Amino acid sequence: MRYAILGAGGMGVQYGVLLQEHAHADVDFIDAWTPNVERIRAQGGAYVSQDGEGRHLVPIDVYYPEEYDGDPDVWIVFVKQHQLPGLLERVSGCIRPRHHVFSAMNGYGHFEHLAEYFAKDHIYGGTALIGAYVYGPGDFNFTGGVHAKAMHMCAYDGHDAADDPVELALYRDFQAATLNPTIAPHFLGMCFAKIVFNSVLNTLCTMYEIRFGEFAEHPSAPVLTRRLVDEAYTAAERAGITLPGTRESEVETIMHTAAVAHPLHYPSMYQDLTRCRPTEVDYINGYIARLGRGHDAPCPLHEFVTHEVHLAEHAFAIHHPDIATQQAIDGR
Repeated sequence: MRYAILGAGGMGVQYGVLLQEHAHADVDFIDAWTPNVERIRAQGGAYVSQDGEGRHLVPIDVYYPEEYDGDPDVWIVFVKQHQLPGLLERVSGCIRPRHHVFSAMNGYGHFEHLAEYFAKDHIYGGTALIGAYVYGPGDFNFTGGVHAKAMHMCAYDGHDAADDPVELALYRDFQAATLNPTIAPHFLGMCFAKIVFNSVLNTLCTMYEIRFGEFAEHPSAPVLTRRLVDEAYTAAERAGITLPGTRESEVETIMHTAAVAHPLHYPSMYQDLTRCRPTEVDYINGYIARLGRGHDAPCPLHEFVTHEVHLAEHAFAIHHPDIATQQAIDGR
């Protein structure tokens, strides 16, 4: 199949490059960050490395949204939640009724926007325990080797994958690309489990500017993890969301990912913080807090963490005015 990657950041480039190199797929990349597009074009592709090693140039085709006129079978979307509405509008002229879309973005809120442009039975959601880091424009690092990567996918409208040849082809391409996909039975449960995961590691590691492994080393890590997981699971249960595991298995997954699978990883939220970009905490901890409020299951810890991350954004900009100024110039 032919793919269009909307968002040539760490995750978009990783998915696209792996599909291109291992599944031998035709892949186009679309991005709105001018320094990134111009650097990729100037150097003839994107530099990629794995866990900081083996840096090499991979030729890729990158377009600004208004330039793109391709006809992909599947769009793969990896942009920030607040960027999505504008970028979808900018590529809307290229979206056709036959097109499908897959997204494993962090947080929740993007599927409603995708449904404005794609048929509901053409939308696939996903979650990715796959790390990436952007060193700078056109320079990307993938974290965690082949056996550390894992992802889930599920049709947005809940239809059976066995009846959908596009979903099965997408699954096979993800397999070939070493992304280790699993087709999940419950869409909302799949999405919420990843939100819970991110509500611990992304937010806490971002606030304290540490890697996953450095979080796991601290004796308070399991305690903090359990308390945030408990609040989130109670909210999900009250909302009638079927989760794929238990509170205990979620805590184990988070701690294993931090300590063993991706100890060197900085979350994407940290990367936003240290570039003075808005974080997605409102779509992660904030989403859990809103869900709890709506179902008589208050989540004071998630409310508190949401405010703490916004304070961390404010503080980082105060301490690094040069980065804040450059971010205002770059406009991303």
